[in-house]
Amino acid sequence: MRGVTPHMDPEHADAEPSVATQRTLDRIAQDDLRRDRLLAALTLILGTGLCLGLPFALKAGAEFFLPLTAAAVIAIALVPLLEWLERRGVPSLLAALVSLTAFVMLVNAALAIVVLPASGWFARLPETLPRIRTNIAPLIDFYTAFQAFVDRTLQSVATGTEATAQAMAARAPTSVVDYFISAAPAAAIQLFFALLVVFFFLSSWTRLRRGTIRRRGSFDGALRTARLIQNVVDATADYLGTITIINITLGLIVAALLWIIGMPSALMWGGLVTLCNYVPYLGPIIAAILLGLGGLMTFDAIGIAMLPALLFVAAHAIEANIVTPLILGRRLTINPLLILVSLSFWGWVWGTPGALLAVPLLIILQTVLATTGTPDFAGFLFERGTLTHDDDDAASPPP
Repeated sequence: MRGVTPHMDPEHADAEPSVATQRTLDRIAQDDLRRDRLLAALTLILGTGLCLGLPFALKAGAEFFLPLTAAAVIAIALVPLLEWLERRGVPSLLAALVSLTAFVMLVNAALAIVVLPASGWFARLPETLPRIRTNIAPLIDFYTAFQAFVDRTLQSVATGTEATAQAMAARAPTSVVDYFISAAPAAAIQLFFALLVVFFFLSSWTRLRRGTIRRRGSFDGALRTARLIQNVVDATADYLGTITIINITLGLIVAALLWIIGMPSALMWGGLVTLCNYVPYLGPIIAAILLGLGGLMTFDAIGIAMLPALLFVAAHAIEANIVTPLILGRRLTINPLLILVSLSFWGWVWGTPGALLAVPLLIILQTVLATTGTPDFAGFLFERGTLTHDDDDAASPPP
């Protein structure tokens, strides 16, 4: 007898493959869910570790990262001058050398205007202390009781910290000359390194930009890259160039006002105002304090002694509230909270140089994010099916 094919219900035959297929799809969906959650967890861990470790790495490696970052910002700011020279037939190497030389001459002139006269004021400080004390005698009399309390407190504390104070005095330089002699070798090496980075960056700028654009895999990618590079250069150069002109003008105005009231070394004070005004918020406060101290060292009456600081405060108020917003406009407007955060971060990482670089670095970061789009980390990490999910959603196959 031939074999008999067992009887099977057609409806039941169609149901079995459907159940098996559904189970396979459910297993695939669960595997994809586990993989997505693992990738999200790894991304979260690595991102958190990078955010926590990067500031300490930058601070510990300041000898390398600080001159490199400063050189990159300076080079980006000098790119328009470099391109202007190249469009007029100047070779890239010569154009880079001319741009770097112009920048070094400008910085040397500013330092010569400020540093040399400032050393004379620093030398006069001990002999002018009696005049300063006489000018602020009413304030000293007003706070006599508080000063006595502070003296008693400091005397009691000093008995426990005498050894520490002696150790610090033994390590501290005895004069400004000793400080510069001890710090000059490291500063000279960092300066030479930064100048080399600026020169080679500028000399290879055109080739580097062209190669970066050509390496993109599509026309849209090349176009976005070219737009990003141009936006970063334009925003950084426009801000630094405009702020430099505004700060120099403010310094000249303050120097003229100080010269009118008979303040010695008026040009030096104007240069100091120019340099301090590069640091938003904190720089003008420091400039006002220094001008107040200079006035106390120069004039006998406290009313006239405070006049240099008052003149600067008035000039800076006009510049900060009228001139700068009118010139910069909305295109380079930065959130004040972001400026304060950037100043706090970079000032903690690299001190005064970091505070000077805080706003240019913030502008570069904002320009990059505005061109490429803000990364949606939270949307990736907390998307449904990644870090959180429902059981019903997990059981259903992905679309």
